[in-house]
Amino acid sequence: MTTAWGPDILGPDFEQRTLELDDGAVATLVRYTGTEPRREDATTDPARGADVLYVHGWSDYFFQEHLARFWHFSGATFYALDLRNYGRSLRPGLVPGLISDLETYGGEIDAALAAMGRTENSSRPLILLGHSTGGLTLSLWANRNPGRATALILNSPWLEFQATELGRRALAPLIGIGARLHPLVPLPAVDPGNYTRAVSSTMDGEWDYNQEWRPVRGFPLTPSFLDAVFRGQAVVAAKLSIDVPVLVMLSDKSYLQPRWAIDAQHADVALNVEAVAHRSLSLGNNVTVLRIPDAFHDIFLSPAPIRDEAFAGMTRWLPSAFPPLQRGGVRVGTAQDHDDAFPG
Repeated sequence: MTTAWGPDILGPDFEQRTLELDDGAVATLVRYTGTEPRREDATTDPARGADVLYVHGWSDYFFQEHLARFWHFSGATFYALDLRNYGRSLRPGLVPGLISDLETYGGEIDAALAAMGRTENSSRPLILLGHSTGGLTLSLWANRNPGRATALILNSPWLEFQATELGRRALAPLIGIGARLHPLVPLPAVDPGNYTRAVSSTMDGEWDYNQEWRPVRGFPLTPSFLDAVFRGQAVVAAKLSIDVPVLVMLSDKSYLQPRWAIDAQHADVALNVEAVAHRSLSLGNNVTVLRIPDAFHDIFLSPAPIRDEAFAGMTRWLPSAFPPLQRGGVRVGTAQDHDDAFPG
């Protein structure tokens, strides 16, 4: 069951609707409704006619308005999902981020697609776009649901543990026991707040957002959540067979130190990007890895020149997922046509 579309916190260009799920949980679907005309000299829209579904990461929610506008300028209809126990879906008394199995999110993904007007036989292309844990979640969903998506784009996906596969395999049994016996007992804090300092306009960054939904040091990390992530990462490590083109975007470096340094403004402070780059090759047979110098963990929150490079990279890649359209017998869809056709 879903509610009707109504106003969203991001303003008149966005709407939201509540998704009431079969297990009693709720999620929230957001859509972009802006009607800005495209630039007069823009000659291509590489995602024309597609639906885009974005899924956020841990301790996060959708607020990246510029990301929605990029997809609008690329010809797509943009939607974003605030998962259960996150952001717009977080209700009083709920544990933020609570989950015990990433496959559970299949309920809200399916509900979102239904609310988008999609069926298993929809003819409109579907682009799945996931950040961090959302990227892991969508990778697992795409693997379980062949034929449903057209392309998968991953923004710094949490495909492998920061301490690499060996560290994950060593810790997983202990975390699994904790998840069974004390699933909600907070684990020691691991987020020193470096990421918030780099992105928040209240510190050294440029972005305004709800810090109750995206706390300075993240939600308390629980055995339940970490066990769900570890089990999902183990599935990826065993190799998936995603049947659509996959684009994985990562920073060129990590900064995983507990203290602030200027290096935190030029790196991914959440992931071991080398481990994730390696693990990306386990997603399927058609995987492109794009490394972006100095990018943040959420590449689309990086400084403008860096996020513009990410937008341009997606634009160059999209024709590999969507055959170029024809206009009057002339091939269109080149990156050069579109690199400057969207706002940064």
